[in-house]
Amino acid sequence: MCGFTGFWQPSAELSQETLLSLGGKMAQEISFRGPDDGGVWADEQQGLALAHRRLSIVDLSKQGHQPMLSQSGKSLISYNGEIYNTDEIRQELIALGKTFRSQTDTEVLLEGCEVWGVSKMVSKCIGMFAFAFWDISSKTLTLVRDRLGIKPLYYGRQGDVFFFGSQLRSFLKHPRWSGEIDRQALVSYFHFNYIPAPESIYKGIKKLRPGYYIEIQKGQIIREEAYWDLHNVVQKSVENRCSLNESDQIDKLETLLQDSVKRRMVADVPLGAFLSGGIDSSLVVALMQSQSTRAVKTYSIGFNERGFDEAQYAQKVARHLNTDHHELYVTSQQAQDVIPDLATFYDEPFADSSQIPMFLVSKLAREQVTVALSGDGGDELFGGYARYFLGNKLWKIIQRSPSLLLKLIEGGITSFSAQTLTKFGNILPKTYFTHLMGDKLYKLRPVLGACNEKDFYARLIKQFPNPYEIVKNHHKKSFESFPNLPLSFVEKMQFADSQQYLPDDILTKVDRASMAISLEARVPLIDHRVFEYAWQLPETVKIRDGKGKWILRQILKRYVPEHLFERSKMGFGVPIGDWIRHDLREWCESLLSVEALEAGGLLNAKPIRDIWEQHLSGHHNWQYPLWGVLMFQMWRSRTLTQ
Repeated sequence: MCGFTGFWQPSAELSQETLLSLGGKMAQEISFRGPDDGGVWADEQQGLALAHRRLSIVDLSKQGHQPMLSQSGKSLISYNGEIYNTDEIRQELIALGKTFRSQTDTEVLLEGCEVWGVSKMVSKCIGMFAFAFWDISSKTLTLVRDRLGIKPLYYGRQGDVFFFGSQLRSFLKHPRWSGEIDRQALVSYFHFNYIPAPESIYKGIKKLRPGYYIEIQKGQIIREEAYWDLHNVVQKSVENRCSLNESDQIDKLETLLQDSVKRRMVADVPLGAFLSGGIDSSLVVALMQSQSTRAVKTYSIGFNERGFDEAQYAQKVARHLNTDHHELYVTSQQAQDVIPDLATFYDEPFADSSQIPMFLVSKLAREQVTVALSGDGGDELFGGYARYFLGNKLWKIIQRSPSLLLKLIEGGITSFSAQTLTKFGNILPKTYFTHLMGDKLYKLRPVLGACNEKDFYARLIKQFPNPYEIVKNHHKKSFESFPNLPLSFVEKMQFADSQQYLPDDILTKVDRASMAISLEARVPLIDHRVFEYAWQLPETVKIRDGKGKWILRQILKRYVPEHLFERSKMGFGVPIGDWIRHDLREWCESLLSVEALEAGGLLNAKPIRDIWEQHLSGHHNWQYPLWGVLMFQMWRSRTLTQ
């Protein structure tokens, strides 16, 4: 796991020394992604600089130094990620006459791109990656991102400079960087609490979409193409639904997951796993332990706040699997102490509040290991989110219900605070109770007025009531993520989440939080082979009896007793709503004052102040949109001081 950055400034006539110096300064800004080694390569004639920071995982020797020049001297690579089928690809290349100096996946990737071309080579790869490949003879720079967006890659022009790299913060060290905020991207941010690809917070800078590569010559993009397209993959998969019986479907998925986990356990450094006690992380750890001769190191974070603590469940699973388990109970103050640093970890505004526990568990793991496996991805692939099964039921009810009745229900919800609704839910039979019931009812309230499936989903995932109200001087835009495919409503939501929410929220959170303390996080459930097979499976083996991830539960039961994991889904959250009302109120007021909000001429203060006052009153729970505003304000103040 590493980080890279670079720029192409063909018209500047910069000296070799200047190119190397600038590249080095840019790379230093992301040194936390690779504290073990660093390097810079430059082509004075072209005005091109590539810089790299290395976190050594496989083959810790100097032979893994990057940027790496091929043995022929015809090409160069700067790369972030892991290729898990390196040995197989290496043998193919050896059969073609290639020899290797190291055991690194970097060298295999480099030589494979030179022999087969970039598109064919990455199509062979199982793994997570983002890289810059420089063809010296054709003077062509190719930027590539993995199929599902596990690793980040930004690119774009500022004046006469073409920038590219793992994180935006590295670009800020170049003297020609201007960094104007893109107001349209800001609208997207307040809509989702993250900025979806291909947008970034800065004008002229984009995120490379998952499964894509671009080719650049003379600092200009000449080609953009997908080598793995989500729409086509899903379409092909549903056209070739799995014909196996259920028992064989379960067996095949287990075999695939065993292989995916096994490949991700290869490392020359200490390795462990995050364990929440939920289905996904428990399954990953179970498959790890079943294939390990020693106790797997597992890590979990606990909170004393009722409704947010999963450590007790993790401990029981760990005890059953005999892992070397480590847990840390974090006080509210310890968790809140992380908040000022979040803008440093995330180079653009990002407001998934589970970024806090994600960083804390990464920090705990990094004390002993350099690699940790994570259970992320199971919800999107196997129907784990409540919006899939509960949302689907609600949409069917909405279709059959008179509009007057729906308005009465909506009014009934808003008549009570979220806390009151949750307390009421606590006295209901377990059949009707759901974790943080009040918050979920408030989240579902806006969808009661939906007119179709696409509108229902859009309302369900929208964070701020009206993001257009708070950003000044913008143009209205549409948010298109719903597929035009012959899928069920649940599958359409899964597709939309896999296309946008998974890479731009979940995987961004994991990458930045783990890399902030130089920890490599691997996600075996997001293996493209698992993804493609999951889409061949019928919906009935994913969602059954009002629960998601049915097929994963059947596999997990082979390793862990059912009573240890069968419970309501909690998520990986913190009580942000209460914190900003009480413990963090003074900090919030400093960022949410009219003066602070309207500084810079970007935001309208009134709609933000309105929901802040409603939240403080305790009647409405606006924790998620307010967290989005707070994270933007903190990011902006931190960025302006750099």
